[in-house]
Amino acid sequence: MITEATAEQAQQALLDEFEMFDNWMDRYQYIIDMGKALPAFPDEWKTEERKIQGCQSNVWMHHRHDGESIHFDAISDAAIVSGLIAVLMRIYSDRPADEIRDTDPHFLKDLGLDKHLSPTRSNGLHAMLQRIYAVAEQESATA
Repeated sequence: MITEATAEQAQQALLDEFEMFDNWMDRYQYIIDMGKALPAFPDEWKTEERKIQGCQSNVWMHHRHDGESIHFDAISDAAIVSGLIAVLMRIYSDRPADEIRDTDPHFLKDLGLDKHLSPTRSNGLHAMLQRIYAVAEQESATA
């Protein structure tokens, strides 16, 4: 997975990549392909406390400290949702809590994801973002 220096640079890189595609079918396929490249997610992490509520599909998210940064792992049983997870991981994983908290997810609007996802997929994406921000907020409060 590509790791840009900052979350903002990761968002810009995604926007640049999506400009290569002429239509949303190609963009969806690219998102799905990103999801296929997610690292393995151990079955023992698929617990109720790690499950994201508000997602139509099953989604589990795990986090751990990695020095000054927070590393996230997540998986879904739906291909498009796994791709959305890959997008979020690229932007928010392996970043300091303050950077995560301070990074506005403008890629949603800039890419048109909010318009092109079904309402249930969009709700799930926002639920995953809320979990990421909540973890970062908790980590900042205890730092």
